[in-house]
Amino acid sequence: MSIQHLIPDEFIRFLLVLVFSLIIGLEQRRHHIAENEELLFGTDRTFTFIGLLGYVLFIADPKSYLPFLSGFVIIGLLLAIQYFQKISQHNNYGLTSSILALLTYCLPIMVFTQPAWLLLSFVVVILILTELKSHLISISKKASEEEFITLAKFIALAGVILPLLPDQPISDQIPISPYNLWLAIVVVSGISYISYLLKKFVFPDSGIMLTGILGGLYSSTATTVIIARRQKVGSSGAKAISAIMVANGMMYLRILVLAFLFNGAIATALIIPFLILFAICIILSKLSGKHDDSISPSSADDMNTAGNKNPLELKTAVIFGLLFVFFAIVTEYVMKTYGTSGVTSLAFIVGITDIDPFLLNLLQHTGGITETTVALAIINATNSNNILKMIYAITLSSKDLNRNLIVNFSILIISGLAVSLLFYLM
Repeated sequence: MSIQHLIPDEFIRFLLVLVFSLIIGLEQRRHHIAENEELLFGTDRTFTFIGLLGYVLFIADPKSYLPFLSGFVIIGLLLAIQYFQKISQHNNYGLTSSILALLTYCLPIMVFTQPAWLLLSFVVVILILTELKSHLISISKKASEEEFITLAKFIALAGVILPLLPDQPISDQIPISPYNLWLAIVVVSGISYISYLLKKFVFPDSGIMLTGILGGLYSSTATTVIIARRQKVGSSGAKAISAIMVANGMMYLRILVLAFLFNGAIATALIIPFLILFAICIILSKLSGKHDDSISPSSADDMNTAGNKNPLELKTAVIFGLLFVFFAIVTEYVMKTYGTSGVTSLAFIVGITDIDPFLLNLLQHTGGITETTVALAIINATNSNNILKMIYAITLSSKDLNRNLIVNFSILIISGLAVSLLFYLM
C-alpha cells in the first residue's frame, strides 16, 4: 500500500491550501521587500490565513457554497476599504495585492473541485505573472498599436474565419477545400508569427546565430538572403556561414512540425532523413564557426531590423493562398499525366520557389499519391531549395566567403541527394 493511501484526502487538501497560500504570501513579501510594510495589508501570514479561511468556510457547506460565498463578499469589502484608504492616504492605486488575496481565498474551491494539473497551473500562473511585472512593462513599451492589430488578425484567421469555411473540394479541377487552404495559411503564419514574436520581444538584441535559428523557423531562404546581404557590409565572416547553415537546419525541423500537424504517417517517414540532414547542418555550422570573427554592431542591428518584418501581412497570405491553389492544380495534373515519378520530379522544380505551399498541398493530398512518394517529393524539394539558397548566398555575400559557402552547401546538397536515393531504394 502506498503512503498516499495512508494519508486522508482531507489532510492532503488542507496541506495544499496551506502550502500554496503561504507560497503566494511569501512571494508577495519578496515582491514588496523594499516597501514600507505598514502600507501593505499583509503578506505571508495574511495570505495564509485568507487561504485557510476559505478552506474552513468551503467545508462548512460544500453543497450550497453559501458560507464560502459570504466570506468572499466580506473579504472583498474589507479589501475595498483598505484599497480606498490606501488611495486617500498614499495616492497609491495598485490593485494587484488585493486581487491576489481574492485568488488565494479561491484556492480551496480549486483544490476540492478541479484536477491537480489545473490547480498547479493556477498557482504557477499566479506566481509567474506577479514576478513578470517589469518584463510585461518592457514588452508593452516595445509593442506598438500595430502589434495588437496583428494579434487580432491572427485570432481572426485562426479562430473566426477557419471554423466557418466548408471542408469540401472547391471543384473537380481544384481538389482542395477552402478549409484546407485556410488551415495551411494559418499554420504557416502561426509558425512565422511565433518566430517574429520571439525575435522582437524575447530576443530583440540577438546575435547572428540566434538570427539564423529564429529566421530559419520563419523562412530559411529569406534568412539566408538577409545574412548574406548584411555580411557583405559587416564583418561577420565565418559566423555568417555558421548562421546560414543553422537556418537551413531549422528548415528541416520546421517542415517536420508541419508534417506532424497535417500527416503523421509522412512525418514518421521523414523523421530519420530530416534529423540526419539537420545534424549535418549543425555540424557544418559548428565547423564554420570555429573562426570566431566578430560582427559589427551596425550589421547586427540591420539583421535584427530585417528579421522583425511582420509575417501576417495580407499580401503575403494572398500570395501563399494563390501558390497553394496553383500547386494543387499542377500536382493533380502531373499525377494524372505522369504518375508518381512526375510528382517527385516536379518537387525539384518547385524547390526554386517558396516550397511551403507545395509541401502543405502534398501533406493534405488524399488521392492517388502514396506516402512514400510524398515523403520523397518533400526531400527532393528541400534539396533543390538548398541549391537556390547556395546561389543566393554566393551572389550576395563577400567573395572571400564563396569557397566556404560552396563547400558547406555542396556537402549539404550531396547529403540530401544521398538521403533521397537511399529513401527511394528502401
